[in-house]
Amino acid sequence: MDQHIIQEFINIVGEKNVKMTTAQLLAYSYDATANYQALPDCVLSPRNTEEVSEIVKICNEHKIPIVPRGSGSNLAAGTVPNSGGVVLLFNHMNKIVDFDKENLTITVQPGVITADICSFVEKENLFYPPDPSSMKISTIGGNICENSGGLRGLKYGVTKDYVKGLTAVLPNGEILKTGGKLAKDVAGYDLTALLVGSEGTLAVITEIILKLVPLPKTKMTGIAYFNSLEASAKTVSSIIANKIIPVTLEFLDKKTIEAVEQFMKIGLSTEVEAMLIFEQDGDLAAVEHDVNEMTRIANENGAIFTKIANDEAEADKLKTARRVALSALSRLRPTTILEDATVPRSEIAKMVNKIDEIAKKYNLSIATFGHAGDGNLHPTCVTDVRDQDELNRVELAFSEIFEEALLLGGTITGEHGVGEMKAPYLEWKIGEAGLNIMKGIKKAFDPNNIMNPGKVFAKETKKRVVLQSVR
Repeated sequence: MDQHIIQEFINIVGEKNVKMTTAQLLAYSYDATANYQALPDCVLSPRNTEEVSEIVKICNEHKIPIVPRGSGSNLAAGTVPNSGGVVLLFNHMNKIVDFDKENLTITVQPGVITADICSFVEKENLFYPPDPSSMKISTIGGNICENSGGLRGLKYGVTKDYVKGLTAVLPNGEILKTGGKLAKDVAGYDLTALLVGSEGTLAVITEIILKLVPLPKTKMTGIAYFNSLEASAKTVSSIIANKIIPVTLEFLDKKTIEAVEQFMKIGLSTEVEAMLIFEQDGDLAAVEHDVNEMTRIANENGAIFTKIANDEAEADKLKTARRVALSALSRLRPTTILEDATVPRSEIAKMVNKIDEIAKKYNLSIATFGHAGDGNLHPTCVTDVRDQDELNRVELAFSEIFEEALLLGGTITGEHGVGEMKAPYLEWKIGEAGLNIMKGIKKAFDPNNIMNPGKVFAKETKKRVVLQSVR
């Protein structure tokens, strides 16, 4: 990058907010995705929307790639600067701008940690429901870019359901404001919805208006163990069929349970094939009814043990067990590759069995956990990046897992986004027509392709695995 361009950046953000040493560039050359890394040319920390706008204007003029980055907890290589250029950090843009209890909204900058938003509003008896497993470290800007889900997604939805308005800088440096604190707004195309989940490929988001809801008065948590995947999956379907929509309905297979128990030592049974964690919130009478009903349904469907948490501390321990599943599995081998295949919840048992079959076929260790209530599974392969032969088998295995998910009416990603890792598979899900429309939208926003290039759209679609239909 030319020195005069660097000087322009220094003039905008100040010298201390421009990072260019080798160590600094290495620190932002990767995210939480295994086996993806590339050095940026520089790392900038703007302090407000206007500074972002000035940076983007320079990048657009000189066709310099821009990668907006939160905490780097991305799991699809969405924040790896694979074309070099500028990484934008939001460590200075980490403030709560406005808290409006009358309109039940909170306006925040993109660098605010998600869990801090939850804690802040709960002190006022309000609730921000989206809760990705990384919420203690992930930023709200990253959640917006990925349209993150979480454990409470079954009942409350995902990030997009709580975004009411955005301030964003377009690739030409113009500042765009969408939505607002309104209950209704159908003025033209829904640009807010378009930007949520766009993975930094259309604009740089600099301010977010979030919807809040009343904090539930109470919550209860329970668990159920099963000796078969089918019994646990049937329980999930039966709970929904009985018109119960729990706030959380999570699944862990045997390998995941073993890893979590070894990590946390909280007394989970490692002699079972599957475990469900379920939670309900709301008024006390309704919560007690639903949790007792879910326990009854689990027992009717073959649970070998059920238990309702005695208190909030025990409940938090059980939910933490699910949240640390990835961390627990990552201790088993040097490299952990977590994926994100989603199927209709009625097909969960079939999908988990297929994952096990595929793991055996390629001689791999794949554990599965996830959000059973909405069919979002996370097959996780523990491997070693130094073993190229095994990595080749991992790639083949996940290609088959994506194919199976699609054959079961599912998708290649439920909440982790496309990024660079999933880009070669996107056409499998949306078809050539869908891909062309998305490329047209990208070009309309970003004709010089400076916004997070190489993400979402692959140079080449993977050759599709031909499998016999499982229907």
